[in-house]
Amino acid sequence: MPEFVYEAKTRTGELRKGTREADNEESVSAWLRAQQLLPGKVKRKPKALTLSFGSGVTPKDLVLFTRQFGTMIDAGIPLVQCLDILSSQNENPLFARVLRDVKSNVEQGKNFSESLARHPKVFDHMFVNLIRAGEVGGILDTIMQRLALYIEKRAKLGRQVRGAMTYPASVLIIAIVVVSVLLTFVIPTFEKMFRDFGAADELPGLTKFVIGLSRGFAANFVYIATGAALVAFGVVRGYRTARGREFVHRALLQLPIMGPVIRKIAVARFTRTLGTLLGAGVPILEAMDIVATSAGNVVIEKAILDARSKIAEGKPMSEPLMATKVFPTMVVQMIGVGEQTGALDAMLNKIADYYEDEVDIAVASMTAMLEPIMMVTISGLVGVMMIAMYLPIFEIAGKVKAQ
Repeated sequence: MPEFVYEAKTRTGELRKGTREADNEESVSAWLRAQQLLPGKVKRKPKALTLSFGSGVTPKDLVLFTRQFGTMIDAGIPLVQCLDILSSQNENPLFARVLRDVKSNVEQGKNFSESLARHPKVFDHMFVNLIRAGEVGGILDTIMQRLALYIEKRAKLGRQVRGAMTYPASVLIIAIVVVSVLLTFVIPTFEKMFRDFGAADELPGLTKFVIGLSRGFAANFVYIATGAALVAFGVVRGYRTARGREFVHRALLQLPIMGPVIRKIAVARFTRTLGTLLGAGVPILEAMDIVATSAGNVVIEKAILDARSKIAEGKPMSEPLMATKVFPTMVVQMIGVGEQTGALDAMLNKIADYYEDEVDIAVASMTAMLEPIMMVTISGLVGVMMIAMYLPIFEIAGKVKAQ
């Protein structure tokens, strides 16, 4: 909603200035008259030039909002007043602006969930659906507390995902930089020194190979960099297609070390999200749709949607999930027990707790396993290059000593 700057006078002639969000200038003037003020200048506030990355609202902001909102609703404070208090006290100006817009729409007669849905970058599909379920069931305060817990768990899982991916990627980048520096700057220095000593024609085979590699890298650096950029561009473009994304996601699940970790992360996300939705009273078919869109992996998303179609035909959830061969047998069996006992949401949350702990252990184990492998690989590359450069020096020193 646009923001307007206004000037108005009181009955005593005192000048008042301020800003207000409204649909148009006439709405601001009408509001001023309702406040017994005489409207003066009213003009739209120019937008500041800002760079926006994402919504600008962190999981911590959302958790704080949901907990405070749930507490206020439970204390009997009206919805509009809750939004007014939280928007005025919020330290994040972007989030405060979103809350003011939500408050304005609620004041105009729209549902709370509909007002939240106007800001999908801040309140995702699951958040809005849970709020809608809380409105229908009259348990909005309980839903807000569940949402806060869910967002905290989801943020923790996101940190685990970044931890699983960041270490191998950072070590690989460091390896590429180190090898590039050696080939570009260090090896040519040794080559010049060998020419100065007149030993360029009597170098060992390994030394000649490394020097040839350095010359080729320096001479074709532009082509190598261009080729790497084109490959990266092709991978990105391919990943944006449905088939390319599915190929990458399927390959990630099959990786020897990272594959099991990614699968456990997917199971934890699936069970946590579905358990939260079912516990809030969201119908199972609608809940499966939401879970599929938030799976984070195309292969798992397809498996969930296939299971949903079978559930729509009247089959229990455990059977189609087992048929997908994506989810571990233990998970499917526990879901089956939850269905039989009528406590599926509680069982799903228990599975999520277990697998979130498993992800912690798996990420730590993967890091511990990858660290020596990648360190040995990098050290081996650097060591071979250094040995190749020092072999002629040892031979020259031996000849000098013999003379």
